[in-house]
Amino acid sequence: MSDMGDDTVPLLTARDLTKTHGRSRALSGASAELAAGEILAVTGPSGSGKSTLLHCLAGIVHPDEGAVTYAGERLDELSEKRLSELRRTEFGVVFQFGQLIPELTAVDNVALPLLLAGASRTDARAEAGEWLERFGVRGQAELRPGEMSGGQAQRVALARALVTGPRVVFADEPTGALDSLAGEQVMTALVRTARECATAVLLITHDAQVAAYADREIRLADGTVATAGVAA
Repeated sequence: MSDMGDDTVPLLTARDLTKTHGRSRALSGASAELAAGEILAVTGPSGSGKSTLLHCLAGIVHPDEGAVTYAGERLDELSEKRLSELRRTEFGVVFQFGQLIPELTAVDNVALPLLLAGASRTDARAEAGEWLERFGVRGQAELRPGEMSGGQAQRVALARALVTGPRVVFADEPTGALDSLAGEQVMTALVRTARECATAVLLITHDAQVAAYADREIRLADGTVATAGVAA
């Protein structure tokens, strides 16, 4: 993993990001920063640029203007090989609907990133089982996504995002498709595990109750940061 050196330096920063999709400007001078081990909520109405900001910070897309820096590296200056390495080892991503592979069991979904990193099938499945246990879904290890509840599947998705020990997890509306109880269980599991592993979390949400799990909140409006402060 990359060495931050000075802990006072933010792990991940975005400076004056602009991003246009067709004729629509999704980001307009947006800036944000994420410290190591911090949970940051990004809130705002639909269309305010929340997901686009996450995609830029995760290196999934490049901004038209501005810069994203991770541990001293400018993401837009990295090779695709290096970006792929970051996404495989130091970044974890969770989407609203989990995006588990429907043909694979829970344990094989979680083991997949380890297999892609070169682990043996036996070791990968054993590690995946431990992460399913951590998220309270060990009993669903041999079930496929369609055989699980939404909350169970999302906890499997969280296990998959964290199994490689990433420094940052990007969570895009991770409770958006869940009822309130399942959403609370997912957020409790995510926050507990992030704290245990000193993992930073960038949390995109429209839900004030979900944002309250964060250490700090920034609110986007029309593609730029409107307010920032400690989460309630």
